[in-house]
Amino acid sequence: MQPSASLPHTRSRPVHWVVTAAAVAGTVLGAALAGPAEDHAEPVATAKAPAAPAPLPAPDPAAARYPLECGPAGVEVTGTAAADLDRDGRPETAVAVRCHSGAGTPPSGVYVLGAPQAPGGSPRVLATLVDPRQRMSVTGLQAAAGTVSATLLGYSSAGVPRCCPDLRRAVKWHWRGGKFVLGALPVSEAA
Repeated sequence: MQPSASLPHTRSRPVHWVVTAAAVAGTVLGAALAGPAEDHAEPVATAKAPAAPAPLPAPDPAAARYPLECGPAGVEVTGTAAADLDRDGRPETAVAVRCHSGAGTPPSGVYVLGAPQAPGGSPRVLATLVDPRQRMSVTGLQAAAGTVSATLLGYSSAGVPRCCPDLRRAVKWHWRGGKFVLGALPVSEAA
């Protein structure tokens, strides 16, 4: 076998290495001085979920007019509970009221208030759940979607003092067929 002869252009010489190193260094230096290429692309619009509408306020019990004859004593709100009672997407307020009294326990009424018919108007009384003529007191008023619940305190006879009701009954009203339907819970004990 004969020794292989190298072609003159395939032999590396020190000059080749110097020229290659200088070319690589020039490229790196040029890239460093130029900095990153500017981004001319249009910004991508990010899809934002539409903001949820602010919840509607429940009717204000202090602004309502109740079907009570209290004279100069005025009406006293003793309990409130707000929820979407008729499931129309707007809140209503269940409110227990009575005539203000310096002594004794006047009978209570329970009403459901809806939004005013005109902006700036008074809340409307949509339903009467307990009429004050029934001569009951109301405690524990609560509301949830489609339901109002309370505890009614009453008197077994006219001889029972107004300070001390002797009957107690937990009740619930359910929104059915466009009106509130009373559903009495089992009798617990005497008050």
